[in-house]
Amino acid sequence: MTQTGVLTFTDKGIYCPAGDFYIDPWRPVPRALITHGHADHARSGMGRYLATHAALPVMRHRLGEINAEGIAYGEVRRIGGANVSFHPAGHVPGSAQIRVEVAGEVFVASGDYKTTDDGFSEAFEPVKCHHFITESTFGLPVFNWQPQARVADEINTWWADCAAQGKTAFLGAYALGKAQRLLSMLDPEIGPILTHTAVENTNVVLRKQGYKLPATVLAGPDIAPKDHPGALVLSPPSALGSQWARKFGPSESAFASGWMALRGVRRRRAGDRGFVISDHADWQGLICAIRDTGAENIYVTHGYTDVFTRFLNDAGWNAQVVPTQFEGETLDSGDAA
Repeated sequence: MTQTGVLTFTDKGIYCPAGDFYIDPWRPVPRALITHGHADHARSGMGRYLATHAALPVMRHRLGEINAEGIAYGEVRRIGGANVSFHPAGHVPGSAQIRVEVAGEVFVASGDYKTTDDGFSEAFEPVKCHHFITESTFGLPVFNWQPQARVADEINTWWADCAAQGKTAFLGAYALGKAQRLLSMLDPEIGPILTHTAVENTNVVLRKQGYKLPATVLAGPDIAPKDHPGALVLSPPSALGSQWARKFGPSESAFASGWMALRGVRRRRAGDRGFVISDHADWQGLICAIRDTGAENIYVTHGYTDVFTRFLNDAGWNAQVVPTQFEGETLDSGDAA
């Protein structure tokens, strides 16, 4: 257990004694403040939930009936002896950094975040603080994301080539966040866009909230692939190569992830292509985010924690590793990141 003046890092999660609440706890607690709806941050079994208005619909879709309350970005809520506010994290729709202030001391728990504006999720906003909790999923210099427009062109070119060869293009992506970001990047003039049930269910929730997405067709069990020539099918990674996918006949598959920046990972994946795109900050994004907070004390959670912490200490910050059960971006889960 690591103790600070505002937050305590416990075996249940990040705890605020002054407010008697936890941030993204991984065990059941009476009150949980949630940064976003991915399964490693928004878990079942909490007595009460507080999240942004934009994050709650997906949380309810995934967790079922929960005792939950929404909060607007920037709204200050007094909880016990703590002032709390939520600020855009840029990770997925509704994602937030949580600012906690107690007696003038400020902590920011960033959850998962990316600093580039993808044009779909609410853009990341730096928040000044004394202490900053950061992920380090891609905390190595090798991770350096290319402009989104360039990646979009690569994906659409690949899809058009598949269509010209009479193949269905399968693109693997997480059902919340990554899939919708990719949808916003696709050129619907190439062909129809089909979606796996897990992706389409999330699309329905987000469309009802007002997020703009291109038209899609649910690739359910009764779909006739021959009726959708030249299609791109967006699905969770776990569905690539499945019996469901094989019924589409000749096809190519691709995986969209920051991990595709590593050649060894690309070789190990059972796919024809890999596109480097992530909803987490790259190396420079992490450093810029930390610098913009003005924080002196940095707490590094999931990812390349040891390497990134050593770099931060060498660069003049007071950094330490904090063990958590957050997963970051994984290669096989359809839900975690």
